[in-house]
Amino acid sequence: MRVHVISDMEGVSGIVKGPQTAGGKPMYDEGRKLYTEEINAAVRGARAAGATEIVVMDCHGAGEEWSFNSLVPDLLDPGCEFVVQQDWTEYTGFLEEGCDAALLVGMHAMAGAGRGVMNHTVSGRDYLNLRFNGTLVGETGIHAALCGTWDCPVLLVTGDDVACAEGRALLGEGLTTVAVKQGLGATSARQIPPLRARELIEAGAKQALSDLKAVAPWSPGSPCEIIVEFKHTLAVDKLRFRAGVEGVDDRTISVTAETWWEAWKTFYF
Repeated sequence: MRVHVISDMEGVSGIVKGPQTAGGKPMYDEGRKLYTEEINAAVRGARAAGATEIVVMDCHGAGEEWSFNSLVPDLLDPGCEFVVQQDWTEYTGFLEEGCDAALLVGMHAMAGAGRGVMNHTVSGRDYLNLRFNGTLVGETGIHAALCGTWDCPVLLVTGDDVACAEGRALLGEGLTTVAVKQGLGATSARQIPPLRARELIEAGAKQALSDLKAVAPWSPGSPCEIIVEFKHTLAVDKLRFRAGVEGVDDRTISVTAETWWEAWKTFYF
């Protein structure tokens, strides 16, 4: 069984403030350790479920040289391999080779989600709403569509309770979720202590992988229209000459292609 662990920082127990996730800030190093240990918990659970190959993909943009490079290699469980990528969502090699399941660790809720800790979509500065064929999505939806492009189901989501509910709403009740904190607001949460949170994640990963058909690979449909509503006009200005990108209004663009992946690549990279 080949398992992809896809991770982000904001949904980790012990992390509630933006600077904890920003490269070079005083509390970032502590955040990195908390982050790595939750990834390790998912790796242990996957191995207990019978995973023979596990690849971890860090998807947290911490800024500068820390972007997609936030986990601590020396602390990482030796039972996996890990990817450092240049741009978010660019690494697809493991999925292309054939992957049985994806586990999403440390997820946060989409932009505007009430109580969602550090809720945002892609960029807190830029994105307001993101829709795939009319479905409002956050980063869980992006990962699900990416994995689904290569018929890989997302079977686990961990994070705050709002992110977990978002995952179930999109992927169905067959999704295993582990809420390591209860969101109280954008920068506040009631949290399960990290040691116990890791135990729950390990058990959740093992449970999720006990039934590889509990969740179907997710696709927004074909053809696929992606609509991005930005918070300002600058992003639309930058994309106005990009082939395949249509302006809807001063803050909104639309891209349509035969597949989600083709539409995503048209505007994102």
